[in-house]
Amino acid sequence: MDIKQYIINDVKPLDISSDMKKAQEIFSQLTYSHLPIMENDIYIGCLSENDAHCFESDQKLQTVKYSMTAFHVKEETHWLDVLEAFAQHQSNMMPVLDGKNEYLGYYELKDIMELFNDAPFMYESGAVVVVQKGSNDYSFSEVAQIVESNDSKIFGCFVSNYNDHMSEITLKLSPQNLNTVLQTFRRYSYEIVSAAEEDSYLDTLKERSDYLNKYLNM
Repeated sequence: MDIKQYIINDVKPLDISSDMKKAQEIFSQLTYSHLPIMENDIYIGCLSENDAHCFESDQKLQTVKYSMTAFHVKEETHWLDVLEAFAQHQSNMMPVLDGKNEYLGYYELKDIMELFNDAPFMYESGAVVVVQKGSNDYSFSEVAQIVESNDSKIFGCFVSNYNDHMSEITLKLSPQNLNTVLQTFRRYSYEIVSAAEEDSYLDTLKERSDYLNKYLNM
């Protein structure tokens, strides 16, 4: 998926020689969390809105250069890595540089999020399944083999959590043969953390538990 078409230049970078007042005015008119700053036509970093309102309006940006953060992505960066960069830097705009580190423009978070919403993982009708296994004991090839050997398809798959040497894997699957897929995961020692309501294995366990409780309470 080519996302270079989403690079925009609606807001021009500020020069390091500008007054803080100019940055404050831009922040008051827009909803961006950061503004890109240039020095001698070279991108040097971003000024955050929070920092901008902490400084005096007559200060030069040059005097607060230490507070700027030089985050960016390249024009060839994959959109998932772009999303990660947004999250890491808690920003809703992301400067984009070319192969020569020249400033091209920026991405808006909402545009990249819309791409994520258009991915099959989000729009395909299917079942979301979350499984868990030891981090050294699972493999994506095994996960795919379990799903596809039961004539189901994977629309998306990623590691959604990691703790205590256990990895949690979230999958979006086609609904065909879901119960068989879940039972196969169990045979391969995967714990089903979350699954669709059609999980007949859990339904059966619940029915047996209810029956046992009724028997014990007779």
